[in-house]
Amino acid sequence: MSATNRKVILVTGASSGIGEATARALAGAGHTVILGARRKDRLDALKDEITAAGGSASAYALDVTSRENFEAVVADVTQAFGCVDVLVNNAGLMPLAPMAALKVDEWDTMIDVNIRGVLNGIAAVLPLMQARGQGHVVNTASIAAHAVFPTAAVYCATKHAVLAISNGLRLENNRIRVTTISPGVVESELARTTTDRAAREWLEDFRKTALKPEAIASAIAYAIDQPADVNVDEIIVQPTSATH
Repeated sequence: MSATNRKVILVTGASSGIGEATARALAGAGHTVILGARRKDRLDALKDEITAAGGSASAYALDVTSRENFEAVVADVTQAFGCVDVLVNNAGLMPLAPMAALKVDEWDTMIDVNIRGVLNGIAAVLPLMQARGQGHVVNTASIAAHAVFPTAAVYCATKHAVLAISNGLRLENNRIRVTTISPGVVESELARTTTDRAAREWLEDFRKTALKPEAIASAIAYAIDQPADVNVDEIIVQPTSATH
């Protein structure tokens, strides 16, 4: 990769799953990857793995629900590397339960991470990208942005919101690229956050056919590596055998 094509890319939720796979893929392609997540120990291990393989990575403890934390990380990265070329808003949670279970604390957590976390990331990088006249925001949504599933009403609502936010941001900016990545079922830790027994059983059946996180990482890398005048609006990635 030429020096002009190398980007500084901040990936949230980089301690596992899609975020971890994306960080590996982007670093392997020659980009400088900024790893952000709450579990700093995992990020440090991933950073060491990437740098040992000849890649470039830095790790930051990041709670996406904290606007101040997000702004501080972006400020540190900008000072160290000059800019954030791409933000991959990937952090997310998926505790499922019927509405009648009234797991309101879980609703609040999903709203905070899945929606406010995305908005906090956009707020931290958008002024800098607008000042430079370039940049790219990649938001991880879901097939749940396009349909509603039993026990997943609130989760689906958050992912519908991510899609709407992405589309609105793209329409308001003609020099900043905005991409929504909508994965189908993917092997990840998301299912472990479901505390409702019936919902967990449904989810286990739903997830019998699941993609590897690397499939989503490839889609993200594809969108990022397009020429500056090409915007990939959305990529939906599902298992071939998916029926939903």
